[in-house]
Amino acid sequence: MEPLLEGYDAEQVRLMEEECILVSEDDKVIGHDSKKNCHLNANIFDENGPKLLHRAFSVFLFNNEGKLLLQQRSKDKITFALDWTNTCCSHPLYTPSELEEEAEIGVRRAAQRKLEQELGIVAADVPLDSFKCVGRIHYKSPSNDTWGEHEVDYILIIQTDVKFNRNPNEVEDTKWVSQQELSELIAKPTTKLTPWFNFITKDGMLHKWWDNLHRVTELRDMTIKRFTL
Repeated sequence: MEPLLEGYDAEQVRLMEEECILVSEDDKVIGHDSKKNCHLNANIFDENGPKLLHRAFSVFLFNNEGKLLLQQRSKDKITFALDWTNTCCSHPLYTPSELEEEAEIGVRRAAQRKLEQELGIVAADVPLDSFKCVGRIHYKSPSNDTWGEHEVDYILIIQTDVKFNRNPNEVEDTKWVSQQELSELIAKPTTKLTPWFNFITKDGMLHKWWDNLHRVTELRDMTIKRFTL
């Protein structure tokens, strides 16, 4: 095992071998690299480094009462362990099916795959056409001295009632929250949020979508919104 990955959970180390989609700042595919390489701070922040940028997605799953499903990332995660975040956040892989860009179908397929892997939500309960892609954000943030994120992140909204069974290797805890309950959670000094969820929440985008779930496709804006630390 590489020294950088020593001491981490074996399954999370295995997942670091997955091939992410490298993109330019305007989200054009320019290649691929391992999840490990894409998440090394040396490859993101170093002045003379490659400044790798990869494609990602964030799912916001609401039930029919209008509550949002949050997850707390597992203690086994290599980046942002135990941070609270939206329902599911991950990466489409450098495979033909997840590279397909028409109607963001590749990103939707990746979201469906990861909802099952992380939360046990079966594909039949989250059909591809039920995901509404409402925008993209570009951000970068360190997790610690070694690992970080640098992503163009597609935002997917879905509203449906689902049964789920969390994978403890991926998800430490879950909770359904109203807007008020989310505000109360964020206000607690002990609450840590992932940077992408923090950006989306503080910017007001989440609450705009939440207030308009019945017409969220009308709010679609694929202009890449850029956040800096």
